[in-house]
Amino acid sequence: MDPTAILRHYDSGQLWPTAPSDDECFGMEAAYQLTLAVRGLRIGRGEAPRGFKIGFTNRNIWERYGVFGPIWGTVYDSTLSFCDGEDAFALKGVCQPRIEPEVVFGMGKTPPANASLEDLFDSLEWVAPGFEIVQSHLPDWKFKAPDTVADGGLHARLVVGKQVKVRAIASCATELHSLLANARVNLVKGGQVLETGSGVNVLDGPMLALQHFLRELRACPGAPGLLPGDVITTGTWTDAWPVSPGEKWKAEFASPLSWLQVEFT
Repeated sequence: MDPTAILRHYDSGQLWPTAPSDDECFGMEAAYQLTLAVRGLRIGRGEAPRGFKIGFTNRNIWERYGVFGPIWGTVYDSTLSFCDGEDAFALKGVCQPRIEPEVVFGMGKTPPANASLEDLFDSLEWVAPGFEIVQSHLPDWKFKAPDTVADGGLHARLVVGKQVKVRAIASCATELHSLLANARVNLVKGGQVLETGSGVNVLDGPMLALQHFLRELRACPGAPGLLPGDVITTGTWTDAWPVSPGEKWKAEFASPLSWLQVEFT
């Protein structure tokens, strides 16, 4: 599939007719170049990149999806929303949507090359709970890793909850890493807890997931840099659960993060 076809299926919410990985020569490098070309088309039609999503940081779900390493994709102004705790979301146009509770970072400045955790801490402005709505344009969520990259990292939408200033909750990178890695979340549907997850699930902590992503981003030919004001969502603490219109979902994060709720229409 070419970039125009990828974007057309994104806009329509229709399944792909074939998987890019059906071509045995289509690997991760080709997948990232394809998704960067789609990014260029989206910018060309007026969408503004607002940051990135990191996917498959949760090792507990690698076997289930047949993807055994993290990926990344772009978050746009058209796919990003902020709320104080409650939001409504229309699923029209999202292909086989699922929900993921995640921690989201807001960048205050661009981190240096080969950033240490302390460098990252110095570059962060805020942290917040988030729901990423993910999607797959291949039937039944059956894919290979390059397909997920070509599919925009499976990103559909990102809802960001109440932001907390990083320096209000931690004095250094070690403290912030420990705080987030040891935090827990209950994923609740209609008042019933479906799954409990922890920050340690995402590459041993959201700070470590961010550090890994930064290295991968800078190693990708043609990839953009990380900019002040960018948001980065660091991967799901639970499995990705299917969602439908009429459902209400809540993520009950431990302190210092707050709860976040979304109702689907």
